Amino acid sequence: MLDVRRLRLLRELKIRGTLAEVAEALQYSPSSVSQQLALLEKEAGVELLRKTGRRVQLTPQAEVLVAHTAQLLETLEQAEADLAASLTTVTGTVRMAVFQSAALALMPDALTRMAASYPEVRVEMTQREPETALHETWARDFDLVIAEQYPGHAAPRYAELDRVALTSDAIRLAVPPRSAVGPDITSLADTAELAWVMEPRGAASRHWAEQACRSAGFEPDVRFETADLQAQIRLIESGNAVALMPDLVWTGRGTTALLIDLPGDPHRTVFTSVRRSSAKRPAILAAREILAETSASIGRAVAAPAG
Repeated sequence: MLDVRRLRLLRELKIRGTLAEVAEALQYSPSSVSQQLALLEKEAGVELLRKTGRRVQLTPQAEVLVAHTAQLLETLEQAEADLAASLTTVTGTVRMAVFQSAALALMPDALTRMAASYPEVRVEMTQREPETALHETWARDFDLVIAEQYPGHAAPRYAELDRVALTSDAIRLAVPPRSAVGPDITSLADTAELAWVMEPRGAASRHWAEQACRSAGFEPDVRFETADLQAQIRLIESGNAVALMPDLVWTGRGTTALLIDLPGDPHRTVFTSVRRSSAKRPAILAAREILAETSASIGRAVAAPAG
């Protein structure tokens, strides 16, 4: 009979690409991973891996096993969820991947509520960019991801992951106080000659912001790049840059920046995703319940003023 743990190693190799990355992800040594996969080949009675230079490639027979392994892991995870649901106390660990503005705006209150309502649940939170986090949740590095989607920019979809809307927030033009920039700014076009701050290339927010500027008739002068939204805010408030910012970043803080509505009232969608096979696990249901409560309470307070 094929060993499930070894089958999982084979699937991990398919996902991550190298033995070293599999070893790092599962906290094994590369030699141990290699030995276990060699044993799996003996169990299967067919060649599963071929060397291509300094890497290994899965054979067609290995691809067959990987497909079945994915189904097997889903079944086992569903069994674990059903078992947990049969208990009277909600326990366990929920590993969350969260992007920065959600970590700042949602998680402090959500963690406090979670501790009060479900003290037996351990929540572990890691900051990740949404696209990376969705892939890592599919790969079973995380149990739940809070991700975002900008208008006209679809976040990656994985058949094994569900998607539940959490909240949405308006995207506005954030500019320094009037005294810091000279003439009044009333529209996106008025920023054509000003310095911009954006997230690094590849981020959905960067792509959306660039497209918005181009639609307004200019190429943004991006002088500052940072994924740290708090740094972006400081650059705006100090008079050094302008940016397109979602309302969630202003949660729990005042600002001297002027916030200007954009044509069409664009909104960003914030959602959670989990593997469908684990969606009914009580600890995950509890985490989603608390996140929904928290986002609802914040949503009522997040009406950022227009400049």
